Amino acid sequence: MKKISDRVCKVEPSGIRKFFDLARKEKEVITLGIGEPDFDVPERIKDGAIRAIENSHNHYTSNYGLAELREKISKKLRKENKIFASSEKEILITAGSSEGLDLAFRTIVNPNDEILIPSPSYVAYIPTTVLSGGIPIVVPAYEKDEFRLLPEEVEKRLTKRTKCIVLASPNNPTGAVLRRKDIEEIADIAIKNDLMVISDELYEYLIYDNEEHFSIASLPEMKERTITVNGFSKSYAMTGLRLGYVAAGKEIIEGMMKIHQYGMLCAPSISQYAALRFDDCKKDVHAMAGIYELRRNLLYKRLNEIKNISAVKPKGAFYIFPNIKQSGLSSENFAEQLLNEEKVVVIPGNLFGKDGEGYVRISYSTSTENIEKALERIDKFMGNLNL
Repeated sequence: MKKISDRVCKVEPSGIRKFFDLARKEKEVITLGIGEPDFDVPERIKDGAIRAIENSHNHYTSNYGLAELREKISKKLRKENKIFASSEKEILITAGSSEGLDLAFRTIVNPNDEILIPSPSYVAYIPTTVLSGGIPIVVPAYEKDEFRLLPEEVEKRLTKRTKCIVLASPNNPTGAVLRRKDIEEIADIAIKNDLMVISDELYEYLIYDNEEHFSIASLPEMKERTITVNGFSKSYAMTGLRLGYVAAGKEIIEGMMKIHQYGMLCAPSISQYAALRFDDCKKDVHAMAGIYELRRNLLYKRLNEIKNISAVKPKGAFYIFPNIKQSGLSSENFAEQLLNEEKVVVIPGNLFGKDGEGYVRISYSTSTENIEKALERIDKFMGNLNL
């Protein structure tokens, strides 16, 4: 008897975990690899969680999530994203945006449907497509274009089996932010070819240089064919509280509910009550984003001063994706040698898709002091390569 399903056998374990496991065995390691904020949860959200526990709000909520939280999210989407989603029928609270992504793929993907996925991009998109029975089709995003997903690259890869386009802006691992014009052209492609769009907008508040976040679901004819996935983990430093949400048409949300109600039942109740205060924490969010921007500026400047390394200036998230091709090392060898020789953790770019080979992901969700020390070690490492 074959115990493990064919779909699961097709999925590789996350390569990122490998580097974290290696790092745990080393002493005096500086990690520039972790993809979560180094800040504390805003005080108002803490207070909300504490009060929820004290008031015994530790029971199941509605499968859809707290009605009051859905109403607040509906107002936020209407005001900030120009997405008009009914709080009763078009919003679902999830256990993190990761569950939202999983539900999105499993709800719309039929066997052998082709899903267009940016490369490089978040490590979960391809495995989740495979586990849903779909076929991932990578769409390269190039350094010369600041790693933005271009409409013409999407169009080149359309076939009769294409079902969905995945958008991620800002992007993990590159920090790329899509321009409104590009999003409008991708929307035209989706409408013309009757495609769905999964729009991952988790980093929407972490945008720099006066760039603006734009939601594809706000465009005419796009709301009913777009699944907008978002959450509180990155912008509100709530990673461990596991809380996200999805906005989509009524039919899609009802489909997601068929999976969510059996698999998760409801998102964590304490986290939902805590998040009721999210709209009172915008100053905290903007303060964190301001610090990330200063760290980004430091990394961008210093990385480009290191011989044989270059980097595009990221417009969002808290990652930078430097080019290390002139080192002569593969992405994985570069990361392994840097860890072994200088005790610095970075993540190989190829783990985010084949187009990430020759790059590494560096996270600036750590202190300026750690970043400066790590940069000194990276400079030393590159000097020792004798290029």
